[in-house]
Amino acid sequence: MTIDIRLCTAADLDVLQQIAYTTYRETFGPMNTEETMEKYLHAAFNKEHLRGELTNRRCTFYFLYADTHLAGYLKVNEAPAQTDINDPDSIEIERFYIKKEYQGKGLGGALMEHALRLVEKKKKRYVWLGVWEKNTAALSFYTTMGFQEAGRHTFRMGDEVQTDLIMKKVMAE
Repeated sequence: MTIDIRLCTAADLDVLQQIAYTTYRETFGPMNTEETMEKYLHAAFNKEHLRGELTNRRCTFYFLYADTHLAGYLKVNEAPAQTDINDPDSIEIERFYIKKEYQGKGLGGALMEHALRLVEKKKKRYVWLGVWEKNTAALSFYTTMGFQEAGRHTFRMGDEVQTDLIMKKVMAE
């Protein structure tokens, strides 16, 4: 399988919206009500919101292709566009998704290695992310990739307030 990671641009808005809806629903749909999912998807992934993220110079999206098929995507944020910590010495991985049909094939590791190379290239001291405390598969993956729990924050999913673990990986002391 050929793996290709490409920068996502404003011209990719429709494709980004489609993969965002698909992967978010695959990941969290079984654990949330349809009403909660719809409210969140409409707020987080409507075209106006995504266009704003794509044009923010502190936010960067990447598409992951397996052979020629779009298999996942990544969004990283630098301060002050981060959702929480906003430390200029860090990069946040805000979105990290692989389509269900491509999970377990090493693509998550390849996408994470890409993210970690970005952190090194930008000479940031650490990388962090928030992950839902009930997403055991993601928690296991991030731990395997060297992330450690460093705190908690709340995450609003529709009308529900959920708890995310903040996980951090130190790149350089």
